[in-house]
Amino acid sequence: MKKALRTIELFAGTRPDGQPIVEQLPVNELESGDLQLVRSPAFAQGIASGDTVRLLPQTQEIELVRRSGNLSLRVFTKGDMAPIADALVPALEKLGGELDLHNDRMLVISIHVSCGFETIEKLMNEVLGKDPDSTWMYGNVYDPTDGSTPLNWWQDVLKPE
Repeated sequence: MKKALRTIELFAGTRPDGQPIVEQLPVNELESGDLQLVRSPAFAQGIASGDTVRLLPQTQEIELVRRSGNLSLRVFTKGDMAPIADALVPALEKLGGELDLHNDRMLVISIHVSCGFETIEKLMNEVLGKDPDSTWMYGNVYDPTDGSTPLNWWQDVLKPE
């Protein structure tokens, strides 16, 4: 059962000048005291919309309690985001994706892993593949420490019951 919507601040990295990057995220507070993310973060790594987390006392860090099965997709551009959003968002929404953030330079979209990596990557590459000023990445697929080791959490989500 959910208590109330609130905002938490998460440490999301360090700027080149050494200053911390702190991201504010809306969460639903659950009866257990755990928190459920309302949207995928733009910068904090390893989590996505719907995930249940626990805020660690005295820090701006979280402990993952349970994954929702959502992937976090992040799209960045140096150019105009409007044509990218116009092509990408409706196509991902048809697959059950949800737009979490849209600004001039960034999109964040959550989509369930059951849509399939191949389907998602094909669509992302069709829209962004020929644009040298744009790129995309997953926010919760690779280990934040090295950026390349798959976390493999989806194997449990996709297991037949």
